[in-house]
Amino acid sequence: MAMKKSFSSTEIKKLIKAKNIIIGTERTIKSLKLGKVDKVLLSSNCAERVVNDINYYADLSKAETIRVRYPNDELGVICKKPFSVSVLSILKGE
Repeated sequence: MAMKKSFSSTEIKKLIKAKNIIIGTERTIKSLKLGKVDKVLLSSNCAERVVNDINYYADLSKAETIRVRYPNDELGVICKKPFSVSVLSILKGE
């Protein structure tokens, strides 16, 4: 698992505004299988099972996984969602 600098909340908000981000584990895995994802952001308290699944598919599609320093409830607030967000993925070439 490649570890890069952590994304700031400002960077995440910009990505959401640009609409080139996918929220959610299922949608991220589906996009990873299709090879559409460049990077995957995982919350600091993301479930281990989810982390393992994401890492598996990220390795297959050569996407980078990054653990952000925010817990899932805080990531939900950053994304302006009324629920916790554990997985965000950034789409390729957008």
